[in-house]
Amino acid sequence: MDTVVVKNLKKNYGSLTAVNGISFSVSKGEIFGLLGPNGAGKTTTIKMLTTLLPPTSGEASVAGFNIKKNQNDVRKNIGIVFQDPSLDDELTGMENLEFHAILYKIGKEKRIKKIAEVLELVELEDKANVLVKNYSGGMKRRLEIGRGLINEPEILFLDEPTIGLDPQTRRHIWDYIKKLNETHKTTLILTTHYIEEADYLCNRVAFVDHGKIVALDIPKALKDKLGGDVISVQTSGEKQDEFVKMLKGSKWVKTVSKHDDFVDLTVEEGEKKIPEIVVLAQKNKIGIASINLHKPSLEDVFIHYTGKTIREEAGSAMDNMRAMRNRFTRR
Repeated sequence: MDTVVVKNLKKNYGSLTAVNGISFSVSKGEIFGLLGPNGAGKTTTIKMLTTLLPPTSGEASVAGFNIKKNQNDVRKNIGIVFQDPSLDDELTGMENLEFHAILYKIGKEKRIKKIAEVLELVELEDKANVLVKNYSGGMKRRLEIGRGLINEPEILFLDEPTIGLDPQTRRHIWDYIKKLNETHKTTLILTTHYIEEADYLCNRVAFVDHGKIVALDIPKALKDKLGGDVISVQTSGEKQDEFVKMLKGSKWVKTVSKHDDFVDLTVEEGEKKIPEIVVLAQKNKIGIASINLHKPSLEDVFIHYTGKTIREEAGSAMDNMRAMRNRFTRR
């Protein structure tokens, strides 16, 4: 049973298209990920699905309710953890939860019970009466996740839930998200630009690039589509395009893509093909700075579909945003 259905959803800001006709569905109890660089349209999509932004065109239903016609019903059935911190640092953890519960008009008796349950779930019982300004980054994120659950939502939206956290804390947050899904069967929709986060958490992943979904499937299936091993060759000199052409002409090479000074190719029995690649490069006077072999990752899949790494795309998106900001500032 699908609890979220999106059809040709689009969002324009003047001449800029942030989301370009995306379609997908999310099953009840699923962890669904929107994976892509900053500026790809992930957050804009979340904002439309949570009724914070009106779509330019297209349709979507969340928890069975139309996002344009039944906004209040949508809001009653969802929780949101925003990308940017939104806690009140001058209140305690418990006070933050209570304030949020009051906004949802939860009665006092149920409110007390629910706050206690949430604090236990995110393991902050002993910090309930501590001011949030004294919380660590990980504790704040856990509290925000708990706050998003206070109204017992059918669907919880997590927008870049671990951004800015150190790797160890990030992994702890992943475990809380997994626990939440397993124990409460809550449907989770998250955005991320962390490859390992999507791979670890999500039942299915949609790659978002320039406002479009370029691939969607379970992580294993996405990686299996490349097949075999991935050999990443860092070239030196100005013959990269010539090298790519040679590799594409080799029968044992399945796919070839390039980004920066790297050429990635998928092959079977990669360890046996490395000597052939080296010999081919030497014969044609193509310099090799480094070469490594690994099994396909979601990063490799993203490169296959877009020709760039997520990190490169994130940088490009940030540059575009700065350029737009500067243009409007000068007006």
